[in-house]
Amino acid sequence: MRKICVVILFMAAGAFLMPTGPRAQWKTHWSYEGAEGPAHWGDLDPAYAPCRDGKEQSPIDIRNAVKADLPELKFDFKNGPITIVNNGYTAVRLNYAKGNGNFVDVGTRRYELTQFHFHHPSEEQIQGNTYDMVIHFMLASSDGKTAGVAVMVKAGRANATVEQLWKYMPPTAGPEHEIPGATVNPAGLLPRDTAYYEYMGSVTAPPCTEGVEWFVLKTPVEISREQIEEFAKLYPHDVRPVQPQNGRVVKESR
Repeated sequence: MRKICVVILFMAAGAFLMPTGPRAQWKTHWSYEGAEGPAHWGDLDPAYAPCRDGKEQSPIDIRNAVKADLPELKFDFKNGPITIVNNGYTAVRLNYAKGNGNFVDVGTRRYELTQFHFHHPSEEQIQGNTYDMVIHFMLASSDGKTAGVAVMVKAGRANATVEQLWKYMPPTAGPEHEIPGATVNPAGLLPRDTAYYEYMGSVTAPPCTEGVEWFVLKTPVEISREQIEEFAKLYPHDVRPVQPQNGRVVKESR
């Protein structure tokens, strides 16, 4: 009986000490400004060392891209179960369970959607130009490879999908919750023209893991100025500065 009590107490202590809440995926807190900002990420935690020492970091300013015969990006997005969270770093992150059936095919490679989120303004630049926002679709292949699709956002017509999402945008950081009815189709956040730039980079937040194949769409999608401002009220600048290209070749689809 005594042993059982000890085990229960140990489990209770472990549960109390276990990271919980929207930032649980990061052991060490970081920020987009100040002493915990991007310039210091690599010193906050040994796991974040790639943020400081990595040679293929993202985002970048896309310049001098090389025209190439790249395969078409084929998006197969649909309605389905989806959860939304304000994780303390971005007000809108949409998470998908494995096996959700939302895919991007690139030639013979197939990636499944794991989550998408927003940055204001855009993290990527094209020829030195920053856009009003960017949407990052993060994807995973069955063999463990990671890819990202970046869709630039500019002010224009209101976007119906954004209108749906903003209805459920959590005003403060907290646990994720399912969007009722699962009526959101991320295809509504894509431009018609899916020509793109391609390069090897990293995730754009700690731990800045490299080996991410990035596809940056050349054509932006429009959302209204009011929709942009509504997001910016919560997170006016959730952006990592552009990183050195370090000799990487950026390819451009013809």
